[in-house]
Amino acid sequence: MIKIYPSLLSADFSDLKKDIKKVSNADGLHLDIMDGSFVPNISFGFPVLKSIRPITDMFFDTHLMIDNPEKYIPEFAKYSDSVTIHYETTNHLNRAVSMIKENNCLAGVSVNPHTPVSLLEEIIPFIDCVLVMSVNPGFGGQKFIETSYAKIRKLKALKDELNPELEIIVDGGVDTGNIRELFNCGATVFVAGSSVYGSDNPSEKIDILKGMIE
Repeated sequence: MIKIYPSLLSADFSDLKKDIKKVSNADGLHLDIMDGSFVPNISFGFPVLKSIRPITDMFFDTHLMIDNPEKYIPEFAKYSDSVTIHYETTNHLNRAVSMIKENNCLAGVSVNPHTPVSLLEEIIPFIDCVLVMSVNPGFGGQKFIETSYAKIRKLKALKDELNPELEIIVDGGVDTGNIRELFNCGATVFVAGSSVYGSDNPSEKIDILKGMIE
């Protein structure tokens, strides 16, 4: 079974309640937290998560694109079901993953386009998901990086060997033209921002994306 997580970054921030309801048929909501340091953009933080948490029971998949994530994990975990941190942002990945789990969230690790998935071999047995960035992080609407297919296939091999329950998430440029091939490579969860919120009917677009595979 696949999952579609619309990215809140592509929603209308003048009416988040309305735009969250537009994607109520999704499997979860992807929340990109950007600090303007690790990535060249600033998005939103604790106040936004706190304000939207009471208006929906959707699964909150929080993606910390921030330096020193350990400082902020406990607070973000209050409003999240899953917290993903970047391999590139911490020298103590195992400790950070343990912190996420201690705060009662699923734990994920993300890798930028230039980071080999082979570097995750030691942590894969201890985490719930790996998020593969298929664009350079920081902005929505970017073009999908074609080498991501091979990267996901390599990750699928590690998953089969080390943690068969691992979810492989793809974030960046996901749409009807590539979602089937991404699934065939091993991805099971798809973050879709511009392709969902940029459509005339976000709810229908989610069904179309799922229909490409199911």
